[in-house]
Amino acid sequence: MLINRIIKFFYQKQNAQDDPGEGTESPEPVACSLQQNLDTIKKLTGSSSDIIIRKVQRNHSLQMAVVYIEGLTDNAIINQHILNPIINGEQDISVYADSSPDSFPVIQNQVIPIGGTNKVQDIKAIIAALFNGFAVILAEGWNEGLSAAASKRMQRGVEEPTSQTVIRGPKEGFTENIGTNVALLRHRIKSPKLWKIDRTIGTLTQTSVSVMYIEGVATESVLKEVLQRLDGIKTDSILEGGYLEEFIQDHTFTPFPTIINTERPDSAAAALLEGQVIVLVDGSPFVLILPITFFKFFIASEDYYQRFDISTFLRLIRFASFALSMLLPSLYVAVTTFHQEMLPSTLLYSLAVQREGVPLPALFEAILMELTFEILREAGIRMPRAIGPAISIVGALVLGQAAVQAGLVSAAMVIVVALTAISNFVVPQFNMAIAARLLRFVLMLSAGTLGLFGIMSCLIFLLIHMASLRSFGIPYMTPVAPMIPANMKDIFVRVPWWMMSTRPKLFAPKNNVRQSANLRPTHKKRND
Repeated sequence: MLINRIIKFFYQKQNAQDDPGEGTESPEPVACSLQQNLDTIKKLTGSSSDIIIRKVQRNHSLQMAVVYIEGLTDNAIINQHILNPIINGEQDISVYADSSPDSFPVIQNQVIPIGGTNKVQDIKAIIAALFNGFAVILAEGWNEGLSAAASKRMQRGVEEPTSQTVIRGPKEGFTENIGTNVALLRHRIKSPKLWKIDRTIGTLTQTSVSVMYIEGVATESVLKEVLQRLDGIKTDSILEGGYLEEFIQDHTFTPFPTIINTERPDSAAAALLEGQVIVLVDGSPFVLILPITFFKFFIASEDYYQRFDISTFLRLIRFASFALSMLLPSLYVAVTTFHQEMLPSTLLYSLAVQREGVPLPALFEAILMELTFEILREAGIRMPRAIGPAISIVGALVLGQAAVQAGLVSAAMVIVVALTAISNFVVPQFNMAIAARLLRFVLMLSAGTLGLFGIMSCLIFLLIHMASLRSFGIPYMTPVAPMIPANMKDIFVRVPWWMMSTRPKLFAPKNNVRQSANLRPTHKKRND
């Protein structure tokens, strides 16, 4: 109750504050005076040196200006497709000395040979267009401007994903360019039913966010809820998909993620085909997939490219590794501290000999080793790649061996910590692996105080908590709780592809049929 009151207090205090950034400013219309508009743009941008204002005049009649930002626009497009048609083009733009309704269509269709042209009617829209890589054309006497797409983005090529590698499967991953990411998805799903809804979030960053789904397959209520939560975000900056994840997820105070992310276009396409919704954020190579269930975090895209029996075996290995990464240190602490009678005499004698001279109890020994490993892991990630392996060798071999020889920890504890760390790396999703790392310390404390009874009490509490979670209205533990037998064919066991004729019911309740039901291969005996 006290925690809820504290959270409610800070939430109300936060809502009482004004909207951040520049979102409350009223639009300022474009003036008929060209110089006044240019002065306004200079004032709002602080007369930044990269704001280029190119004044042009044709036939000594109509004064015009092309405004753009150096570095965000392509100079070749500016020169060849905007300045050259205005100055030397066959169509004399100076005859449109006013901004009558008939003048802009002629300029758009006959003068500027660029597809992405739009009218802008206020200064705020002009500023937004400039920072999105558009060139804005203004003229004396016009009370509106014309924006033309001339963006140039520096981006890396499509490369193999670094966080989700596979042995068999596509080797291309998302990039930081949202346009490239959308094209990668449309390259896989060549259907007009793949729909896209755009949003711009962040009063300062003006980040482009796209929601994609397959019309007729995705659940309308989920799509409506996603759009409603995105529209409700009032912030000044969105720099990565992780920002959005915390704004739109169902539960904040839980270690378990309720939104999954992927760097692989084939995984995102598979989620769309199952009826899920994806959210793309400009500048991020990770795409959010929602809604999601707990068991989806243990499914790798490679499961569908290998034979079903191999995929099933590997999937069971992942579930077992997740359990080991959470429970192994706590079980060691509980058994060696409270339940020695469960161990064989030989093993108990060996452990007792190893722990002889170790000054710390098993609980503090385990916590010390786990914290040391977490420090080594963070150091290995943050250090430059050239010296990262050296940190691993020093930490894993030199430090571990020296700690055992110095009598600070036992050799058995080093083995337990090493096996726990390796098991944690088996989990395909990094955010679920982090949840296991956090829960490991809670379970160790429970084991160190109450033994196996503490571990069981903690696990029962976790199961109840997980059963209460929702991801955009979908129960987190489905199809186990609530039990849906029809969806169990792709959870612990992956059945052959010809048996997966239907999509998950909760993701696509209206369009549930994926393929024909009579696809089992037949074998005819050859008549000798």
